[in-house]
Amino acid sequence: MTALSLAGAGTLFRKEILRFWKVAFQTVAAPVLTAILYLMIFGHVLEDRVQVFEGVGYTSFLIPGLVMMSVLQNSFANSSSSLIQSKITGNLVFLLVTPLNHWAWYLAYVGASVVRGLTVGLGVFLVTVWFAPLRLAEPGWILVFAALGAGMLGSMGLIAGLWADKFDQLAAFQNFIIMPLTFLSGVFYSVHSLPAVWQAVSHLNPFFYMIDGFRRGFFGASDVSPWLSLGVVGASFAVVASLALRLLATGYKLRA
Repeated sequence: MTALSLAGAGTLFRKEILRFWKVAFQTVAAPVLTAILYLMIFGHVLEDRVQVFEGVGYTSFLIPGLVMMSVLQNSFANSSSSLIQSKITGNLVFLLVTPLNHWAWYLAYVGASVVRGLTVGLGVFLVTVWFAPLRLAEPGWILVFAALGAGMLGSMGLIAGLWADKFDQLAAFQNFIIMPLTFLSGVFYSVHSLPAVWQAVSHLNPFFYMIDGFRRGFFGASDVSPWLSLGVVGASFAVVASLALRLLATGYKLRA
């Protein structure tokens, strides 16, 4: 990347940060409230009925899953909503006339998505940690999987935003792909509690490895090896990021 592209990427990145921060009550506070409601409902109902890891209460088990789910969903929402809004309002043309290359676009949009995802995740953690005790057994895994998960979903949001021509299509992408993958990833349960066939299906879901690896950082225990999770998530991120960069480089649905 040239110095000009780097400077432009920085400007676009700041613009994307300001875009979601200007409406922080909607983009940050609302997801935190949603996570609290999940925690209060599921934690209250299942606290005395479910124990996944030895010595770990269900509410404690649930908190990392809710944090990571918030990171993933909001990272996706940031890049996808920004692109579709620019398409519909017509202001995307002002970016197309700039000398920014596809790397600058990618770094700005995905970088801002990572910031939003991690901001919401931190907010969820700070609020929900009061409900149950948590320990940081292996904090390195927390940082690694949070960053990779946010980057991957930011890239998926970029792909969805490029593909969609209207909000209905974007909603379909989120409701039929992102939401099922998230809710079937072990946020609310351990896959070991599932029948064998559903355990096998869960192991095909890359979101499961993000959640499981992230949870490992808190409890030092997980359903699969964190190194396996790292390999799957890293490979998935590489594939999704490469596709997003390819679409940006070819100007897919950006130029008439």
